[in-house]
Amino acid sequence: MTSTFSDHRRFSSRLYDGRSRAAARAYLYGTGFSPDDLRKPIVGVFHAWIETMPCNLTHRRLAERVKMGVRAAGGTPMEVNTIAISDGVTMGTEGMKASLVSRELIADSIELVARGHMFDALVCIVGCDKTVPAAAMALARLDRPGLILYSGSILPGRFRGRDLAMGEVFEAIGAVASGDLAEEELAEMESVACPGAGACGGQFTANTMSMVMESIGLSPAGFNSIPAVNAAKDDAAEGAGKQIMVALERGIRPSQILTRPAFENATAAVAASGGSTNAVLHLLALASEVGVVFTLDDIDRISRQTPLLCDLLPGGRYASVDLHKAGGISLLIQRLVTGGLVDGSALTVTGEPLAEAVAGAKETPGQDVLAGLDRPLRTEGGLVVLRGNIAPEGSVVKITAHTLTSQRGPARVFDREEDAYDAVIAGRIKPGDVVVIRYEGPRGGPGMREMLSVTAAIIGERLGNEVALVTDGRFSGATNGLMVGHVAPEAAVGGPLAGLREGDLVRIDVRARSIEAEGVDLATRLAGWTPPQPHYRTGVFARYAAAVGSASAGAPLWP
Repeated sequence: MTSTFSDHRRFSSRLYDGRSRAAARAYLYGTGFSPDDLRKPIVGVFHAWIETMPCNLTHRRLAERVKMGVRAAGGTPMEVNTIAISDGVTMGTEGMKASLVSRELIADSIELVARGHMFDALVCIVGCDKTVPAAAMALARLDRPGLILYSGSILPGRFRGRDLAMGEVFEAIGAVASGDLAEEELAEMESVACPGAGACGGQFTANTMSMVMESIGLSPAGFNSIPAVNAAKDDAAEGAGKQIMVALERGIRPSQILTRPAFENATAAVAASGGSTNAVLHLLALASEVGVVFTLDDIDRISRQTPLLCDLLPGGRYASVDLHKAGGISLLIQRLVTGGLVDGSALTVTGEPLAEAVAGAKETPGQDVLAGLDRPLRTEGGLVVLRGNIAPEGSVVKITAHTLTSQRGPARVFDREEDAYDAVIAGRIKPGDVVVIRYEGPRGGPGMREMLSVTAAIIGERLGNEVALVTDGRFSGATNGLMVGHVAPEAAVGGPLAGLREGDLVRIDVRARSIEAEGVDLATRLAGWTPPQPHYRTGVFARYAAAVGSASAGAPLWP
């Protein structure tokens, strides 16, 4: 196999070949590589093992299996570790501001090591939320053969004879505050919610982005939906190692995969599955990396024409492992291909068109996780873009079969997430209110925190069908209810949200795709507005705030 790949050392040959590179080879011999190893294509095997969360705990083991596959197929793997931030662990604290920032750092770190050490190809093992889009962004920048392997979803916890997902623990905190749940029950729930390794188990952000990677073509079909602790995941990892060598031999690069039809396919999959609104940010950011013109309006249009098919948490009944048992991500994509809702000719990393890649998916008889095209849960998908005088550049909300679709009520205005949370827990938010949390956008936060602590508290207080929330921050994939995020332009740059006042009448109408402050001239109010002082004046948060763009463009870092 070595000779077969000798012409595919486009980058590594510059680092290891010839008399002038003797010192470089000597360094590598010291780490255990042989002369023959350095004559083969070098494949970077990236992962985000970290002990701060269960999501990525299997990455070291999976990396070993990927490396086995690479070696078996004639390459030399080199393992690289990057970082990750747990959205769930940091939720509701200053630590959560690091989450979206980490997307850029992870992408940068993968790009830097790949360029610095001149890898010929890459396999990126991903898990918790931001590692997935970050890996895709790095592959897009490098445009070298590369693929993404999702390490897998956690199994559901078991609580008093039933399955339990992490989103319920956040909601239970609010239920305790309202007196609907005992402290002892919450303690029992937290002790059993996470039974082991894997990312949050509903169609939350990590699993949504896993689905994006299969439907966009950067992950081999059938690999990502295998749960983290399923023995088949190790075989998939070894298969990924072999598959990257095939992609290298065939010269399959991300720029050939990440076309406009691929982005439309991924959006349709998110819409059909009731996926996280975070996918909107990440699809827009990834599109900008490859120069594909893709906007909020495109996402809304595709969602309007895509039926909601998956009955997945948080809006539905089932966990992601149940989708795997039903037939997996491939079955959903196959169904969308059959219905003409995605472009089956789009190229995937295996070299097959998408339709062929998912042709072998088998539906488990009697499953009801995934509905048929003739009986969708909703005729439209879950991603909705709203505009109006509050959000002239747009805002995003996720709608499920059970979500409130309109609200008209007084604004309850807060300038930080913690203040809103305290108000909910203290019982100061009433039915009909519209909670507004501003100065939490990409620049204002900085880092555009998720608001799961607040939204879950609203659900826990039994206000989920009576209270809406509007923010320039974002939401966890575990969020339920009429929760409007990504409001742009954000308050910190003088967006209209900065002009709202306590008691202003806010109207949200999902069917009309509108969000308005009624009878208010926000521009006049903002005439004398001055921006708040930044929370951070030095360090990574300060640099991020100075460079980050609008949520309506995916919150990219501009050059």
